[in-house]
Amino acid sequence: MPRNYVDLDENRLDDRPRLTAAQTRIAITSTRKRWIRKNPDLTDALDFWSFAGAAANVAMQIGWPEVAYGVMESKVTSGALMHHPWKRARTTTQYLAVAILGTDAERLAYREAVNGAHRQVRSDENSPVGYNAFNRELQMWVAACLYIGFEDSHQLLHGILPPDELEHFYQRSSTLGTTLQVTEEMWPATRADFENYWNVACERVVFDDRTKQFVEDLVDLRMIAWPIRAPFRNLLRFLTIGFLPPLFREKLELEWTEDDKRRFEHLFIFVSFVNRFLPKFVRHGGSYVLMRDLRRRISKGSNLI
Repeated sequence: MPRNYVDLDENRLDDRPRLTAAQTRIAITSTRKRWIRKNPDLTDALDFWSFAGAAANVAMQIGWPEVAYGVMESKVTSGALMHHPWKRARTTTQYLAVAILGTDAERLAYREAVNGAHRQVRSDENSPVGYNAFNRELQMWVAACLYIGFEDSHQLLHGILPPDELEHFYQRSSTLGTTLQVTEEMWPATRADFENYWNVACERVVFDDRTKQFVEDLVDLRMIAWPIRAPFRNLLRFLTIGFLPPLFREKLELEWTEDDKRRFEHLFIFVSFVNRFLPKFVRHGGSYVLMRDLRRRISKGSNLI
């Protein structure tokens, strides 16, 4: 039988954390508000720059070995990141769009479609760790990573949110998990509860040699033809490392200097300035297009993923 790094059923995620936000979150220093309405919520985070840290988010998700091997050993090759990167990008971003913008019926339809693929994602006797894509704790971790990505990118673009606005931003985030098997009761009730969950959950992060190589291949865009990836590889690597919290950089043995940090912050100051001149339908247009595509697929009875 494959072994678990820890027993998820016995590994309590509600204890006092030993890690701090300084280790588990990226540093965002700007408190200057940048053209944003009061009390933003998660729908405001669907700016296309929110997906600049997508590769970093995948790297964070596979910090839990069970998620890593579920991804790397997946028998669903039609949706595998390294085999069909464009399709995987579409289905993942469409999941985020429906989780945040969709109706209950649309979320249910997408959950059932994803469940069809997840039924095939389970460990066997050759797997070094035990995993099952229907494990709610694993899905909770993945959804938490997704939320972190949205919160970080939103604050990079708009400045640090004061506590009351951060709480308002957080309150609609549970659908990132409940669109799959995570229950509403599992999702931390407040932003403070979420931070406690996150810091405790990050204690389980570990990368073995195979997972590190997978991250390297992802960052180097090995799944994309060379003529396409060549112009973007260095930028993607820079963005990916920048979006990774210190704990993840350390465990992946990725270098990040003070000069890199300043360049990263200056980049988002510039991006924020440019974004203020772009209308919302441009900045959020990709998510609306994905929702129209989803509704078209549902109406025609087509495959959703």
